[in-house]
Order: sequence, then structure tokens, then C-alpha cells
Amino acid sequence: MYEGLHYAFCSEQCRQRFAANFLTIDPDDCIDCTLCVVECPVDAIFADEDVPKGQVRFIALNVELARAWNWQPIIEKKPPPFDADEWAKVKDKFDLLER
Repeated sequence: MYEGLHYAFCSEQCRQRFAANFLTIDPDDCIDCTLCVVECPVDAIFADEDVPKGQVRFIALNVELARAWNWQPIIEKKPPPFDADEWAKVKDKFDLLER
């Protein structure tokens, strides 16, 4: 499900990691430049202070998963998955997360 749930356009700006269907930004590596925020084509990345109320739980989840999993780094831009536009319309993917 990884390929269908997120883009990787921001990966040339910041080093991120991925697992089955979730991208993480390690807060220990992040320099708060917000380049990834600008690059995200579906407005799915926020600076901590700008995270919408309904998505605040993703801050702790991102920290937990970035530190707890040995995920693969994304080091280059990838083409969008074939169904990326459909997944972009799904607003709450929290319950779809594979841990």
C-alpha cells in the first residue's frame, strides 16, 4: 500500500523514510526549513505549529514511527503512484496505517 498512499516529491528536499504506507520525517534530522511543505502536492506536510486540529495526533505518530522503525530512506524523487490522485481525496487515513 506504500505506493498508493503518498507522493515522494519532497524527498529531494528532505530525507524521509517510508514503510508499508506511511512517510516519516525524523524530527531529530529535520532542520525546520519547510521545503517539504512547499513541495508536497496535496498539502499533507505541515510545520508542527500549523498542523490542523484534526491531525494533531499525527505529530506523535510521526515521532514514534520515525524513531521506532528501521525504515528505508527516500533519497530521490519518485513518480507519483498510479492511484495517487484518488488517495489524495481520502481525508482521514489514520486507520489505514499498517504498523
